[in-house]
Amino acid sequence: MKAVLPILSAAIILMPVVRGTTLAECTDMLQHALESGNPDTRKQAVVALSLAASHGALFEKLESMLNDKDVQVREAVVASLAEVKTAGATAALHKALEDEVPEVSFAAAKALWARRDPKGKKALLAVLAGESKTSSGFFTKQKRDALRMLHTPRTTFIFALRQGIGFAPVPGLGEGIASMQGILTDSGTSGRATAALLLGSDKDPAVVEALKDALYDNDAGVRAAAVHSISLRNNPALRKDLEPVLGDDKEAVRLRAAAGYLRLSEIPPRPRKSPARAEAPPEKP
Repeated sequence: MKAVLPILSAAIILMPVVRGTTLAECTDMLQHALESGNPDTRKQAVVALSLAASHGALFEKLESMLNDKDVQVREAVVASLAEVKTAGATAALHKALEDEVPEVSFAAAKALWARRDPKGKKALLAVLAGESKTSSGFFTKQKRDALRMLHTPRTTFIFALRQGIGFAPVPGLGEGIASMQGILTDSGTSGRATAALLLGSDKDPAVVEALKDALYDNDAGVRAAAVHSISLRNNPALRKDLEPVLGDDKEAVRLRAAAGYLRLSEIPPRPRKSPARAEAPPEKP
């Protein structure tokens, strides 16, 4: 028994170090991805960060990615910032309004309008006026044409899915909309991956187990969807299930896992329910 105690003590001492190491690894993985020379890698990192906390060095780096030279990366940044209700995110979206690419500036206008920001409303009114006038004070004809392009059945489906999934927002943490869009807009997304997203907030314990199994699915889209849904359950006990996925061979999966791990690390552990006390038998007369 005496020999066991030092081992247990050592394990208790090492536990915070191991967790700290994993947090550092996740942060480092995302940081390197954001700085990658490959625009697809940078985009995957930006999309993944919609699952993480809306503060700290990584979030500041996300805001600076609006200067990225790749259009798709900037679009992904706007999608991630759209769900974050902070002064910094709003200022970044104001900057995105000035983007020369229609898809980026219009996405910023929609995001600002959704949060009742006057600049978002002004931008959309300019678009509306431009449809019947020869010039617009905000958007060129090319930018107004982007309005039609974005109203597609696919976009409508994503909006409906966002409204119907039922994930409970947590202050300071993203809602994962950009991550969800990244999964759904992939042409190779299967019905099983969509099912993993739809079932994500279901309270049935069997669903949780199914999502855990899906982390090891042969289909990378299914794995990414499972990571997304597990992260948004906001249960810190599920953090350990994401650890093995940090080494996934697909960027879209492992970067989401890193962001999800950081997200769940921000949430305090849930208090354990105390066992119900057994009722005392009635006293005999």
